[in-house]
This record gives sequence, C-alpha cells and structure tokens, in this order.
Amino acid sequence: MRLLFALIALAHAFAHAADLVSLQPFATDLAQPVEIVHAGDGSGRLFVLEQAGRIRVVERDGSVRAQPFLDIVPLVRSGDEQGLLGIAFHPRFASNGFFYVYYTAPVFRAAGSTIMLVRYSRSAADPDAADPASAHVILSIPHVEFANHNGGKILFGPDGYLYVGVGDGGGGGDPFGAARNLRELRGKILRIDVDGAVPYAIPASNPFAGRADARGEVYAFGLRNPWRFSFDAATNDFFVGDVGQDTFEEVDYVPAGSLAARNFGWPAFEATHCFRGAAECAATSATLPVIEYAHDSAGGISVTGGYRYRGRDVPQLFGRYVYGDFGSGRIWAAVPGLHGRWSPIVIATTSGVSSFGVDEAGELYVASYDRGIVYRITAPEGTVPVAPEASALRRWFR
Repeated sequence: MRLLFALIALAHAFAHAADLVSLQPFATDLAQPVEIVHAGDGSGRLFVLEQAGRIRVVERDGSVRAQPFLDIVPLVRSGDEQGLLGIAFHPRFASNGFFYVYYTAPVFRAAGSTIMLVRYSRSAADPDAADPASAHVILSIPHVEFANHNGGKILFGPDGYLYVGVGDGGGGGDPFGAARNLRELRGKILRIDVDGAVPYAIPASNPFAGRADARGEVYAFGLRNPWRFSFDAATNDFFVGDVGQDTFEEVDYVPAGSLAARNFGWPAFEATHCFRGAAECAATSATLPVIEYAHDSAGGISVTGGYRYRGRDVPQLFGRYVYGDFGSGRIWAAVPGLHGRWSPIVIATTSGVSSFGVDEAGELYVASYDRGIVYRITAPEGTVPVAPEASALRRWFR
C-alpha cells in the first residue's frame, strides 16, 4: 500500500511533466551542431562542434564568436553520420593547451572513411583559437565500407584516461562481427592513456590489457553505435547511449569503479530483446541496459545519451539522468527504479536532439541539429516546480 501511495504522489508531482523545464535559446545561427563541451579552464566558454568540421566558441552570454576555434573542413568527410563528431579538452588544458578531436576522414571509396583521433594545441597568441599546424595523430581506425555507425564521443574520465566510443562499422546487424571481436576496435568503448606514452599507453587496469587475444585498448564491447556517453559528476557512474537497430534504443550503465569487462550484448541483443534469436541470447553473457524504449510513430528512432544533472538552477532535475531522441525530439529525465531499471518521464521536446552538454557549473544544454540552436535547460519562467527528492524516489522504488 505504501508503494501505491508513493506512485500516486509521484504521478501528481509529475502531472505536468512537460512543464518541468524550459528550453531557452542560448546560442543560435550554428550549422548542424553535434556536440557541446567546456574546456574546464575557468573561462566559462562552451565549444560547439559543427558537423562539417568547425569548432565554434560560445561566450558566457551565448554569443558565438565569428572566427572558429578550429576549422578542419577540408580534412573531414561530412554528411549522414560522418563529420567532426567529438572533442575532449585535456584535464590540464589551462596549462598545456591540449585538446583532442574525433572525425571521419575521406577515403577512396564511395561511402566509408577513416576514423581519426587527433590532438591539437591552443594557439600561443590567441586563447580563442587553436593552432591548425599542431595536429598530432593519436589513433586511426579504418571504417571504409559504410557511412554509418562511426560513434564519435570522446571524453576524459575521472581517472584521467581518454574514453573513445567507436561504432561497429556500419551497415545493419554488425556484418563484420566487430562488436564482439576483441581484436577489433570497432563496436567498442576504448580507454587510453594519452600522457603515458607516444601516441598513447594502455592502462594496466584495462580489462584486456596484456592479453594476446584482444586489443588492450578495449574497455567495453558489444556496442552498435555509442553516440554519446558521460560520467556522473557526483558519483562517477558511467552512462552510455547506444543507438539501436530497427526496434529498440538503449542506455547502458557501469557503476563507478568497475573495471570488469563489459559486454553490452550487441548483436545478440538489441536492448533487452533477442536480435539474433533465443539460442544466441542464451549463450551470451551481457550487461543489459537500464533504460530502453521502442521505435514508434512519433519518430523515436535514435537515442542521444545525456548527463545526470548535478547543477543548481533546476533543482527538480537534480540526480536525474537526462537524455533524448534525435528523431522524435523528446527529452526524458530518468531516476533509478525497480530491478535496476530506470524510470523516465518526458520533460521537453525540440527537434533534432543531437547532443547534450554541461557547462563548468554543471548546468545542462541541448543541441538542435536542424534548427542550429543550443538551448539551455532551465526551470519554467516564473515557476519553481517541486518534485520529490531523488532520495525519496529511491526509497519508494526499493
């Protein structure tokens, strides 16, 4: 009975879920934005990637500098799922000026590319510009057959290592068997030490470090297209939005401190559902997602992983994992629920949800790919909606 009352109270608290937040235009006139990050240097700036190959500087007030921070359009094959897809600033960027980009470079085939992970340096003369001559290739991965499933997220984890999300090679159904092949870098999240050697070292704590039958860079496998992922700034838990095939989308989860090998199941599973048949599912030991949703008539078709909100401006979102869907434009906030699954509600809608980002204060932003706008997620103007505290939700769902 207590659980029933709690669920009724929760339903009342979120009766107007779509009014929980407001999307305030923050930076406009961007061309197909696909990523939002900050440099961690105390400047308050945001950096927005435009798919064609430009990094734009957004000031504290939302104004976009006319001159790009870096323009590598001639180096990038862009369009469909290709382009300049990821950026990560070194934890010591303020002192060493290093940052890393992930993009698809053209090859002499109609569709494919080479995935490039490249380090650049900030200009010595201008803090709002990079040095285009400073490029230093860290890693390249052939991806020549298909244009889709490139992955693209890169970020430094709380351990100081660089995490790299790579798609399974494209096509449909993992035609190369890449996602579960531990000798392959595709269909994986990699974990590398860019400070330990040139071009990088493999952390000794990686699950496959030192094994002759696997690539030591592999941190997690069994992924189709890990488009966006993040660490919880308070707990260091790890959330991965992995784009599904025909029917289901998923968000995967790794608790803080876990370095055990994780197989997220693709292609035996699509989310929690058997993709290759019951026998293959039964033979596959997989870590199943904490969130999934089905494709539907509203256009839900491609998950965009987000962040667990740890800012101060929208207290009703505190502790909730916020993520979206590129096709439907829906944005959800999820809290831990029953049996390890998370319970989401729709909190807002826009179009072309391509990426989320946080600023140095932990406030949350979302990019609309087709509108060319980065929105700041705020409380509705003139209201202070009150939702149950995350700790109370956890008690309810025990």
